Amino acid sequence: MQINSRLRRIRTGWYVGAFVLVLGVVAQVLYSSGAYDAWQNDRSLDRACDGTLAQGGLESALHTSRLRASQVDAHDYLTACRVQGGDSGPQSGSLELKLRWSSATPPSGTLAWYNQDYDGTTGQAAPLGSGWPGILRHDETWQVMVALDCQNQRSKALVAYGDLYASDNGTALTGLGRVMTETAQKAAAKYGCRAKAGKPVTQVSAPTLGKPESAKPLTQAQGSCAALRELAPTAAKSGTPEAMEYPADAQAPQVNCYLATPDKKPGYGLYAYYGAAAKDFLASEGRHLKGGYGATQRDDDYAWATAKCSESTQSAVFVLYRLFDGDTDTYPVPHYSGKFATSAVKAFADHEAQQRGCTDVQLASQP
Repeated sequence: MQINSRLRRIRTGWYVGAFVLVLGVVAQVLYSSGAYDAWQNDRSLDRACDGTLAQGGLESALHTSRLRASQVDAHDYLTACRVQGGDSGPQSGSLELKLRWSSATPPSGTLAWYNQDYDGTTGQAAPLGSGWPGILRHDETWQVMVALDCQNQRSKALVAYGDLYASDNGTALTGLGRVMTETAQKAAAKYGCRAKAGKPVTQVSAPTLGKPESAKPLTQAQGSCAALRELAPTAAKSGTPEAMEYPADAQAPQVNCYLATPDKKPGYGLYAYYGAAAKDFLASEGRHLKGGYGATQRDDDYAWATAKCSESTQSAVFVLYRLFDGDTDTYPVPHYSGKFATSAVKAFADHEAQQRGCTDVQLASQP
């Protein structure tokens, strides 16, 4: 009996040892094959940005299927995360995402975009399209911003930002657009913001305005400058017979129209801001505007107006700037016409308001 008991203990020990050895071999195989790292990376993606990161489009945006995510400092944001490609070389890159409520104090980094509106076409933003309230813009990095107005809380919107540090080909930008729209939609649902979504993003085009070939006679404007066609004779007398425009988009939180000189230089820039974008614009530039928001004089010549929109409690803002050309350190339009500026921003605001269902367009008083 003692012999049998000893044999059983020996066999049990052998089985346990063999099992541990097999586990070790399996673990080594998984580790050396990269399967463990892949599992860890998948888990990091699932947890990223408080579980709101949408993974469709990530491979296109970052040109790799080897992806990992990590949380980043979310100070002043709902959440923030970074997705990195596991590959090295010129195609590797990263994508940083941040989410916030429009009702919260805007972080300074989100306002930097708005203080360049008078500097040529630097402040331009292309409509994201596909029915999404989003834009694509560029300044060192490509950024998509999506602002989903909460239908159940009209005083705020869920705002998502995605900065792409990678190749900027069409495939990458389309991937960025897809990630940000789907993440914004997922986050809105998670945080209780009932919002209207657009269609799946299949194509995103980069901003191109400001290049000479993007100008055309104002009389031919069909998109974001269409409201100014009837002012073409007056615009020509004011030194800007040309237009640089984007396709009309009634969902974009920012709309751009540029009036150009005969030399194809942007001379006047018109901007429309809605919802969260309007609120952030005023937080950044409102103090500079005459006639409102505790304003002080600024050196740039401009005119502006507001309107009330049903989608948000925030009034829409429409601004015209005489633009500065940093390359030549001059104003392409040497003499600012206040009369033309007022008529142009009024026509622009009236047309935009009609397209959006906004009312009560008011020109801001000028001293």
